[in-house]
Amino acid sequence: MPSFDVIVIGGGTNGLAAAHRLQTSGRKVLVLEQAGQAGGAAVAREFAPGFRTPGLAHIANQIDGRVMAGMDLGRHGLGFVTSGLSSTSLSATGDHLVLDGAAGATIRGTISDADRKNWLALRKQLLSFAEVLAPFKQLTAPRIAKGAGNEYGKLARFGLNLRMLGKADFREFLRMILINVYDVVNDELTDKRLKGLLAFDATLGSWLGPRSPNTLILLLNRMAGEGAGQRAALALPKGGMGAVAEAMVKSATASGVNLRTGTSVESLLIEDDKAAGVRLANGEEVRAKIVVSAMSPKTTFLKLVGPRHLDAGFVKRMGDQKSRGAAAKLHLALKAAPDFRGADLKSRLVIAPSDDQVELAYNAVKYGEVPKRPVMEIVIPSAHEGGFAPAGQHVLSAVVQFAPHKPKAGPDAARAEMLENTLAMLEDHAPGIRALVSHAELLMPYDIEARYGMVGGNWHHGELSVEQMLFLRPVAGIAQYATPIEGLWLAGAGCHPGGGISGAAGWNAAERIIREARA
Repeated sequence: MPSFDVIVIGGGTNGLAAAHRLQTSGRKVLVLEQAGQAGGAAVAREFAPGFRTPGLAHIANQIDGRVMAGMDLGRHGLGFVTSGLSSTSLSATGDHLVLDGAAGATIRGTISDADRKNWLALRKQLLSFAEVLAPFKQLTAPRIAKGAGNEYGKLARFGLNLRMLGKADFREFLRMILINVYDVVNDELTDKRLKGLLAFDATLGSWLGPRSPNTLILLLNRMAGEGAGQRAALALPKGGMGAVAEAMVKSATASGVNLRTGTSVESLLIEDDKAAGVRLANGEEVRAKIVVSAMSPKTTFLKLVGPRHLDAGFVKRMGDQKSRGAAAKLHLALKAAPDFRGADLKSRLVIAPSDDQVELAYNAVKYGEVPKRPVMEIVIPSAHEGGFAPAGQHVLSAVVQFAPHKPKAGPDAARAEMLENTLAMLEDHAPGIRALVSHAELLMPYDIEARYGMVGGNWHHGELSVEQMLFLRPVAGIAQYATPIEGLWLAGAGCHPGGGISGAAGWNAAERIIREARA
């Protein structure tokens, strides 16, 4: 019966980050990954003969700086085609609005002088707030409890950063973090394309519409991330997002981490209320005093641990944790380059005609329906470099919102309707694109759950909303990566600070484990 110091369940980016950090602290670490290749949702794959697509994520904007440097990802092959991807808010008439630089430092396109001025002022304010929040991602979520293990030094620096805002900005910060993005953009702006883009970005990957309370903090959370080391910038890795996964796998294994793919964990071994290892689906047992789960918290507790090892109140809280996915992933194999009415195909293309249109798309999924006019983010990786499609042909990758995770019409009918409505929106903005499609794949939230094990198809392993953030993530009482089972830790996207191709949650969890061992 093999044994290790640490077993990490799940070889996604968080699991790999945790494993690398723990291995380099002097521990013997084993990573168990169910899929045939580690890297989780970042792994690229062929979806049609000769056509390769990024995984769920297709843009790098959240990679944790500690992970980038600590795993030396550059040395292990990670580079970038661009670290300053522009965003184009597409217009069906060809009157596009282009935001260049980090968080739209400059705007190209027809826009009023007042909107241009007001946007730059709003951008500056939002970036200053995001700068304050960014360090919070790299510490254990604080708890208001005696002996909670809070990182008081880092919290003090966070408080100092807030004080440095000044009285007026501090008051505005407190007001804005709890309000909706719709009110903020309509207080400051009139241009529908710009408001639609901001409303889309604030709700991307969430179960919230622009008018939902607390959506501005999600926009700040996005802006607090880094693309290739620059705050609020968008980056495209060479070879696509799969290159991030490949570099992390190389780094982890080079540090000595043992990695087993194609290996499914059936249950945790628990002895005397302590984690003792895992039992695999083939019946094999592997022992370790520390088990780190980078899986969904619901999967970890309700399936791998099981209710009999947990008190009824905790099981109830975990069962009630919200994990509804509302984003679908579209892959198109195209016979030739599409024409989005002259838009630059090397830009990030966003179809979100207005903030109201984003809200209307969200309204449908609240009732288990497919929106008539979905909104979406589009990347065409084959426009940047070869290797994604045969010569002269292209791959289109899109995140489409909002998609019901439990459709009233049934999964097959909803998928077909969602694909049809999405293609119609694409045709409006890129006439003739339907005729270019040789193969289409649409992953609805329930397809994402089946393929990637994300409960509800939620990319964050639990909705990222105010009531499920910080010391309430994933649920009250286990916000600091430790669990009710001694020796069992959480390190996935369901923990603070949430999802995205980041590695932050995994790195934070590893740091906490190391710190606890020293205490």
